[in-house]
Amino acid sequence: MKIDGVSYRSVWLDSDGWSVNIFDQTKLPWQVEVIRLTSWKQAAHAIRSMQVRGAPLIGAVAAYGVALAMREDPAKLDEVLEVLNETRPTAINLRWALDRQRAKLHNLPLEARAAEAYAEAAAIADDDAETCRRIGENGLPLLREIAEKKGRVNVLTHCNAGWLATVDWGTALAPIYMAHDAGLDVKVWVDETRPRNQGAALTAFELGAHGVKHTVIADNAGGHYMQHGEVDIVIVGTDRVTRTGDVANKIGTYLKALAAKDNGVPFWVALPHSTLDMRVRDGVSEIPIEERSGAEVTDMTGRTADGRIETVRVVSAGSAAANPAFDVTPARLVTGLITERGRCAATEDGLSGLYPEKV
Repeated sequence: MKIDGVSYRSVWLDSDGWSVNIFDQTKLPWQVEVIRLTSWKQAAHAIRSMQVRGAPLIGAVAAYGVALAMREDPAKLDEVLEVLNETRPTAINLRWALDRQRAKLHNLPLEARAAEAYAEAAAIADDDAETCRRIGENGLPLLREIAEKKGRVNVLTHCNAGWLATVDWGTALAPIYMAHDAGLDVKVWVDETRPRNQGAALTAFELGAHGVKHTVIADNAGGHYMQHGEVDIVIVGTDRVTRTGDVANKIGTYLKALAAKDNGVPFWVALPHSTLDMRVRDGVSEIPIEERSGAEVTDMTGRTADGRIETVRVVSAGSAAANPAFDVTPARLVTGLITERGRCAATEDGLSGLYPEKV
């Protein structure tokens, strides 16, 4: 996608051919800053600190982290895989990418590991970009059908599931970009997505850069707009989908699904194959939910009137804060799943029909 007219992926090799470039997403939207990763420990820090975030991008950066490690010391494969796997517990794409690297590298001689690790990381990144493009194509008819009936389509999305969360295109935002590019009259309600404000900071930044009409709303406003007929469809991304269609996504997604169900608004989830976890049946009881620092709830960062970037506390002194980063939306609340292979019901039969090899 583009920033200031220049096309980027969200992770790419530097001109030196070995170091890895990412956008520091903790600085967006106030400044666009590129970080050059030169070690696997820097890659692990980038994932843990959310300089990169979004399940597919986490997997791609972890894969490049393995490549950086093999360049440093190919004998440390198992140690590096273990540390990288522990950086974020909920997004299954992380383990998927690391398992791909393990399978490629484990039986290779040490001197061959670095080149193969870079090749596999590039393949993972290319796979994600193409997968997301196809998700966009398979989701576009949903928006086109609404636009043809109403002349316009209003989409609500939660958190960020655009190209900043993937290698390119995004998951939930890919159909929106394609609808905009096809000339459809599309508007996006952007949940702010507390506590880290990925919607207000990242989704709004992306959509604005692409010229897509959008309005940022408080997380609690979505149900109101659904009640008044101003939301035609909800599309969100996901960090893990179980074999029965339960969906783990950014905290607050479950409440949006409940509101959509109550108001008869279609609730679709966009996902790549790397987000499927066919070993899990009950998402609520089996998916580990990352508990992040309470400071993300008590403190907020923004730009002051004089242009300074400041972090301020918004919670009473002495008050504790809980911060589960994700929740699980049961499959019964999901209208359907948008994948690179097509759309399906959020059921075991639906997923098995698209991914028989994973059953």
